Amino acid sequence: MSETIKVDIWSDVQCPWCYIGKRKFEAGVAQFGGDVEIEYHSFELAPDTPVDFDGSPAEYLSQRKGMPLPQVEQMLQNVTNIAAQVGLEYDYDAVHQTNTVKAHELLHYAKSKGRQLEMKEALLKAYFVDGGHVGRIEDLADLAAELGFDRADVVRSLEQNEFLADVKADVAQARAFGIQGVPFFVIDGKYGISGAQDPASFAQALTQVSEERAAGVS
Repeated sequence: MSETIKVDIWSDVQCPWCYIGKRKFEAGVAQFGGDVEIEYHSFELAPDTPVDFDGSPAEYLSQRKGMPLPQVEQMLQNVTNIAAQVGLEYDYDAVHQTNTVKAHELLHYAKSKGRQLEMKEALLKAYFVDGGHVGRIEDLADLAAELGFDRADVVRSLEQNEFLADVKADVAQARAFGIQGVPFFVIDGKYGISGAQDPASFAQALTQVSEERAAGVS
């Protein structure tokens, strides 16, 4: 039996390519066929975003990037089409542009309970597919409760910023690695893959690590 390969993934809940990359990575893991341990790490694409942004994601991106609104809307349509190719039904008309720091804190909370991967999927689906609000404590607590978490304890944790230091540590580690965009995958602590690559690229990298281990390469 080959040893489990650890993969660390830097990602943001409001990153469309992170959800697409998640699906492609999962397909790559399936192609690889070996044991893979996944840990998600926080990355904030827009930490200055207000929790309740008054406008659409397209309007936000247009303001932030200084691009004409029709151009941004076309970009979002393109990414929606790509998402559909991996079975994801993005609904940008229902997306609530928001600050994701509390969502990241909730991911660390879920990790402390051994359920981070389940929470990551739920947050991405809430944001891109279901029109959920992933910036407000009450909404996040409702989402967690749907997964069987203790709602009152989630509210307590988020109100007390229990895992804020862990979020900041993830962001600092990304900066130390030189990560400027997400998703970013670090395989076995030594190989970095940037972006939502094809499943075959992930499978190849995992296979390479497995073969190097078998050959005694450190």
